[in-house]
Amino acid sequence: MTVRPAPRIRTALAAATTVAALTAAALVTPAAASVAEQRTPDRHGATQRALEQAVEAGSPGALAQATDRYSAWDGEAGVADRTTGRERGPADGFRVGSITKTFVATVILQLEAEGRLSLDDTVERWLPGLVRGNGHDGRTVTLRRLLNHTSGIHEYTDEKEFAGKVFGGFFEHRYDTWAPRDLVRIAMGHAPYFAPGGGWHYSNTNYVLAGLVVEKATGRPYGREVERRVLRPLGLRATSVPGTRAAMPRPSGRAYSVLVGPEPGTAIHDVTELNPSAAWSAGEMISTTGDLNRFYRALLGGRLLPKGQLKKMTTTVPVGAEAPNHRYGLGLMSQRLSCGEEVWGHSGGIHGSSSEAVGTRDGGRALALNFNSDWAGDSTAVVEAEFCGRAAPGRTHDVPGRDFAGPDRAGHAGQRRADTP
Repeated sequence: MTVRPAPRIRTALAAATTVAALTAAALVTPAAASVAEQRTPDRHGATQRALEQAVEAGSPGALAQATDRYSAWDGEAGVADRTTGRERGPADGFRVGSITKTFVATVILQLEAEGRLSLDDTVERWLPGLVRGNGHDGRTVTLRRLLNHTSGIHEYTDEKEFAGKVFGGFFEHRYDTWAPRDLVRIAMGHAPYFAPGGGWHYSNTNYVLAGLVVEKATGRPYGREVERRVLRPLGLRATSVPGTRAAMPRPSGRAYSVLVGPEPGTAIHDVTELNPSAAWSAGEMISTTGDLNRFYRALLGGRLLPKGQLKKMTTTVPVGAEAPNHRYGLGLMSQRLSCGEEVWGHSGGIHGSSSEAVGTRDGGRALALNFNSDWAGDSTAVVEAEFCGRAAPGRTHDVPGRDFAGPDRAGHAGQRRADTP
């Protein structure tokens, strides 16, 4: 575990930043200094124990970073590589799965702020003829309903043949390239869950469509827009949109999975290398705990979106009686913890990697974590430990949605707070 000063977000206004830093230093009061001095590793003892418990539960390794206005704390447990025994490190990259959705929603809302699209636009306007068949009709689905999962559009990862290749047949198909429009067509082969606005159902298809809308509205790949609008302005140098690249950047650990088979859980497989196009704009990105905290603090702190768009992003809908403490906005989920604290963020899972990143509504505090497994570890326990000082007694893993982990893995995904690829 290490504690160090919180990293600053770089801006182009170097002179203004210098003045601001000098002014801030001059205004530090004894009380504020006293608070800063209290930011010690002991304050995060419960969080460290939660990481260790994830490893005891079977995850090869666990990694987290907590940041506030005073400092950044890094916690690690277990190993990054089961073969070499290398420990996990705070600079390690990992696949973040559906945390990608928050980045995509941010770009959509930036485009709305620029007047280039509206959340009330229909999918048909931007992607004519694509959402059709078996009861689907893009003329009745708005962009807002894509982003908050009230569209009713079918989840393509539920399709039996797709799941058989991507999960059950992983080693034969790990390097396959999937075109985003083909992923949508898989979903169109099945009926919608409900009419648009008639319920809530997590669907990765919604965010594949959102990525296609970004491309149509800008004339550029959605990943390039994420880089141009979010990654470069915030200096997120360890975050990337890999496209079809199967290898992980350095440094990074290995990713482990039990996959889907006749006897799930009997063998642990190294699934580090894979072509993430099967997740595309619903869950392909790679990042680090430090970069994720910087992103969510900037987003929630109002540095990426105008007030009007941030308000829309944090306007939530219920996700069902099975998860009464959670609500979903536009690529952003809120959860009420056992101590009454409310945090905002997203979770994400993809083969061999389970992640979560959350922050307070004002962006003052943030936590990002990762398990290099997809079958063990409880991210809710880590979040509760950090923000409440303890794991919530009797709480189970009631986060809505599902992981990009295969149809037969819903129970495993729920162990650590599932909701994505």
